[in-house]
Amino acid sequence: MATLQEKLQRGDFVITAEIAPPLSASADTLLERAKPLRGLADAVNITDAATARPTLSSLASAAILTASGIEPIVQMTCRDRNRIAIACDLLGAAAQGVRNILILHGDNPKHGDMPDAQPVYDLDSRGVMSLARGMRDQGTLPSGREIKPPPDFFIGCADAPIDPPAAWQPSGLEGKIAAGAQFAQTQFCFDLDIASRYFARLADHGITERLKLIAGVGPLLSAKQARFMHENLFGVTIAPAIFERLEAADDQKAEGHKICAELIMGLQKIDGIAGVHVMAPMQGARAIAASIALTGLKA
Repeated sequence: MATLQEKLQRGDFVITAEIAPPLSASADTLLERAKPLRGLADAVNITDAATARPTLSSLASAAILTASGIEPIVQMTCRDRNRIAIACDLLGAAAQGVRNILILHGDNPKHGDMPDAQPVYDLDSRGVMSLARGMRDQGTLPSGREIKPPPDFFIGCADAPIDPPAAWQPSGLEGKIAAGAQFAQTQFCFDLDIASRYFARLADHGITERLKLIAGVGPLLSAKQARFMHENLFGVTIAPAIFERLEAADDQKAEGHKICAELIMGLQKIDGIAGVHVMAPMQGARAIAASIALTGLKA
C-alpha cells in the first residue's frame, strides 16, 4: 500500500487522525483505541505526553501500530530529551519502520500532572527537524559520525492558521521548511472563510508548493465546548454559524459530527490543502471515525 508521503506526493486528499496513547503497559489497550481508525485514516498521530501528562511512549506506540498494519505519525517534542536522546529515538523509530515524524515544542511541564519535572529544550523544533534531515540526507550525525544505513524520514511540523493581515508574512513556516519540514498539520480550522484566505496567502508565497498542508478539524461535543475552544485555545476561531447550529440542535453531539464532516468536505475544495487532520481529544477514535465516515470519502 502507498505510504502517507506517496499519497501526498501524487495529490491524494489524505485524512490523518490523532489519538493519545493510554496510561497503560498494555499494547492491546492501545490497539483497541486505534482500531476504529483502520481503513479510515491514512495515518494516525501518536501524541507525545500531551499536556505534559505521561502515557505509554509515543515511540513504542508507533512501533506497535506499525506492526499491526496502521501507519503512524510519531509526535516528538523537544521538552523531554536532549539532542543525544533525540538522535537515539529517531534511529529507534526508523529501525521499527516508523518514518513519519511530527516535531513539536511540547507543553510546559508546569501545566501537567508532574509539575516539578524539568523541561529540557536542548534543541528547538527547527533544530530537531534539521537534525532529522541531516541524519537522512547526509547519513551522519552533527559530529560527522556515519549512520549505516541512514533513516528515511518524512518530516512534519505544526502550524496555526490565522486571518492574515495585509502585511503578514509566513516567516515561521519558511523557517520550518528551511529546517527540513515536508508536511504540516495545523490547529483546528473551524472557519472556512478564514482558511480560504490563509491558504491563499500561503500559496502567494509559494508555501503550498514546498510543504504539504494538512488542515486540522474535529467533531464538537456542544455549543459550550465550542465557545470554550473559541475563547481559550490559541489559533482557534469558530464561525458564528457553528454556534447557532449547535445551540439549535436537539442532539448537539450528533450535530457536531455533521459539522465536522461538512468542514472536511469544504476544506477539500480549498486550493493548497492536501488533507485534513481529525482530532477529538475529549472523545477519542470512535468519534473521529464517525465524523470521517459521514463524509463518504473513505467508504
